[in-house]
Amino acid sequence: MSVEANVRFDQEAVTRFSQGEPEWLTQLRQEGFAGYQQLPLPKLEKTKIDKWNIDEFTPYKEEAALSSLEELPQEIKDLLDADNDNVIVQKHSGIVYARISDSLKAQGVLFMPLSQAIREHSDLVKKHLFQCGIEKHKITALHQALWSGGFFIYVPKNVEVKEPLQTVIWGMDEEVALLPHTLIVADVNSKVTVVENVVGAKYARPVVVNGMVEVFAQSGAKVRYASARSLSEKVTDYTYRRGITENDARIEWLLGDMNLGNTVANTTTILSGNGSSSDFKSVAIANGSQKENFVARVVHLGTHTESNILSRGVMLDEATAIFNGITEMKKGAEKANGEQAENILMIGDRARGDANPILLIDEDDVMAGHAASVGPVSPLQVYYMMSRGIERKEAERLIINGFVAPVVDSLPIEGMKKRLSMMIEGKLS
Repeated sequence: MSVEANVRFDQEAVTRFSQGEPEWLTQLRQEGFAGYQQLPLPKLEKTKIDKWNIDEFTPYKEEAALSSLEELPQEIKDLLDADNDNVIVQKHSGIVYARISDSLKAQGVLFMPLSQAIREHSDLVKKHLFQCGIEKHKITALHQALWSGGFFIYVPKNVEVKEPLQTVIWGMDEEVALLPHTLIVADVNSKVTVVENVVGAKYARPVVVNGMVEVFAQSGAKVRYASARSLSEKVTDYTYRRGITENDARIEWLLGDMNLGNTVANTTTILSGNGSSSDFKSVAIANGSQKENFVARVVHLGTHTESNILSRGVMLDEATAIFNGITEMKKGAEKANGEQAENILMIGDRARGDANPILLIDEDDVMAGHAASVGPVSPLQVYYMMSRGIERKEAERLIINGFVAPVVDSLPIEGMKKRLSMMIEGKLS
């Protein structure tokens, strides 16, 4: 099937975009552009995106490097833990600030812009970049062709990174896309936490965010990935994340989505190793006329694997959202255990939410469970609180905060918890 492509992106433009990069990476970009031309849009459950903006943007804008974090605007500095030296900031298409502590360097930890890693550790990056099996369609192919900025993290064998590695993806200018790619490789028995903040200006014209995250957790490794996103109404946000675990490895996803514009997010974990596990927690609050589509998917391949999915959504005004939780247990995934729950609160007569817990089981010797709920705030809970002298709006606010607390309280940085709580309060007001 052929799909008409945006004429602003041609083969020559992609070639110019990849100047100075190794041949293998240029080939990846060209393959991505070919897929962008030929592949269809993804088919999403009950969400039509054929009229959404996917490629009306300026793909690249270079920014000058900063000499210190003090040069950042206060609202960006507020996102960071001031006592943590491990920070990388991307503005538009490039990295403007990068720092890693001397202690982590001494342990062999790599935390650097992806472009720098390609120059200095080409073989390691080549082995993993675009190798986790993210599904191929027009949007992911466009990312493969045009990605810019992004981060590379490598944690050596038996090394535990005790402080979170902090990344910021920051947009300011009209129509300039954000196309970051994060690549995480955790070696045997290592441990790391990565905290991402994605922020943008209050744009007057359309902007696209098309991001991708790849996580490779080798045997016994533990990776925790936390992300908070707050993008304005004119931004269409597409994010695809995928993690692969080897024996006894674990990947945790902690996601807070407070965007004001249309959003598509797909987070998939492949439990390929025996005894490996995954934990997924997300919260999303939508208002206005937003349309959102979220997929949390776990594929059990190894034996004695475990997974948990917990998704909480709050729909306000005329917002609509789809929450799909998918647990797959392939033939041979004996003794696997998978639990999931999708819960949505709808505030207002025109808000809509759809929670779909899906189990795909092809093995007999497993355990799997699911739960889902969609509905308004409990009138009995509101009545009880009002009988104690609390006004209705305040009662609803308190109930909603309690509803999303299991995700918010799990975030690994206190400042991130506060920021997400502030974003939630802003949405509810």
